Formats: sequence, C-alpha cells, structure tokens
Amino acid sequence: MAFVTTGEMLKKAQEGGYAIGAFNAENLEMVQAIIAAAEAENAPVMIQTTPGTLKYAGPKCFAGIVSRMARDVKVPVALHLDHGNSYELAEECAREGYTSLMIDGSKLPYEENIALTRRVVAMACGLPVEAELGTVGGKEDGMEAKPQYTDPDEAADFVNRTGISSFAVAIGTAHGVYKGEPKLDLDRLSAVREKVSIPLVLHGTSGVPEDQVRECIRRGICKVNYATDLRIAFTAGVKKAIGEQPEAFDPKKYLAEGRKAVQSRVQELIRLLGSSGKA
Repeated sequence: MAFVTTGEMLKKAQEGGYAIGAFNAENLEMVQAIIAAAEAENAPVMIQTTPGTLKYAGPKCFAGIVSRMARDVKVPVALHLDHGNSYELAEECAREGYTSLMIDGSKLPYEENIALTRRVVAMACGLPVEAELGTVGGKEDGMEAKPQYTDPDEAADFVNRTGISSFAVAIGTAHGVYKGEPKLDLDRLSAVREKVSIPLVLHGTSGVPEDQVRECIRRGICKVNYATDLRIAFTAGVKKAIGEQPEAFDPKKYLAEGRKAVQSRVQELIRLLGSSGKA
C-alpha cells in the first residue's frame, strides 16, 4: 500500500476499538518478519527502532529498508522512533524518513519534559509525535528505571501544552522480562482516557496476560508495543536451527528460522490486538 505516518492509522484504531501493533525490529530479518505477518493478517503495522538499535544500524539504514519494502505490500507500514532519547536523534530520524517519532523525556523534571517535547513537535512540522509522562519500569536499551505512574490531571496538562499526537501511559507495565505477573492499574488508564482525547499507547507489553491487553484496548489503548517478545522468539528460532544443524555456516539458513518465529508471533499478536483485517 504505502509507507505512511501513524496519524490516520491510530485515528482509525481509536474509532474502531482495536489497537495497532508496534513491533521493534533489530535487523533485516525482523523487519521482513513483521511486514510478512502484517500482509498475512491484512493489518496495518508499525515498525519501531530504539536508540540502542540505531547504534547497530542508523536511521538511514532502517528507513531505507522499511520504506523500500513497504512499496511492495498492500498494507500500510509506518516506521517509528521508539523512546527517542534526544532532540538530535529525533531530528535525524525525521530527516532520514521516519514517519513517526517518540521523544521520551519522562525521566526529566515535568517542565523540562514539556519543553523538550514541544521542541520536537515544532521540529517535526506535522509528523506525528508520541511522548510519555510517568515512567514505564524495567530495562530498555540497557537503562533501568523504576515505574512512576501517570497522573491523569498532569496528563491532560501535558498533552494540551505539548501538542503531541499520541500519549504513552505508565500504569504498571515494564520493559524486559517480568519476574511475576504484572498488575496493571486499569482504573488509572480509564481516568487518563477521560481527560486525554488523543490516542493512548501501552509500552512494555511483552509478558502482559492477553485478557489484560484486551481490557486495556477496551479502555482506550490503540497502540501496543512489543519488543522483548520478538527478541525472545527470534533468538529461540536461531538457537533451534543451530542446535538441529550445528554444522551450518550460512547465516541466511539459521537467521531464516528466527524470521519464521518472529512472523508467527507477530501474527498471533496482531490477532490479539484486533487489527487483523483492518488494513
């Protein structure tokens, strides 16, 4: 279909009561897997890269790969900067062709977070911008954080003053692998939804029980992020391939098994989020 921005994609999800899957890719095979899964499910999809991933291969590389592959499929594909950690990185991603940006100033004091976010929104010139208030706990790109829950009243003020397009809430999810079953503050999510009209985003969803994911969508989440889940699937596929054929030396052979595992998992998640058939 097209390499698109996330604005219309998220608006339709919000109106339709489903969520867009936002899947983190670490390499070519994971990009291929995510797009193939979206095609198989006829679903709109977002591919994301974190600052850590962009140290492995920069924005120009990922934008080139994703934009070119999007031209050959019938579903809408967006490329999103996930947890952008500086104005400079957000600007580089916008310049190189990303279709959506996140600036994460959630660890800054409140007014500094607002100032940084407003600056990125102004730079983006209409490109959708996501930001976060409160802190999603766990480990992301080697950085650990303690969870700080989103205050609904601050959320309304933050959204009004920054002009962002989507808003990431902190309601008890965490990045990385959960040590126990997460306990989400669903009432807090509903309170934020009452005060904030733009699309809401759930981070740290890998490992969250399916019934809780569905309930979050029912209460207003329309973009759901998955990263750790896909890393685990990819690594398991590669390990299985090498274990079965230890003499293999062609990376294309065993990386293909990682790609298959990621595609299978992404298709499951697309169906969970209700976006299958929504392209």
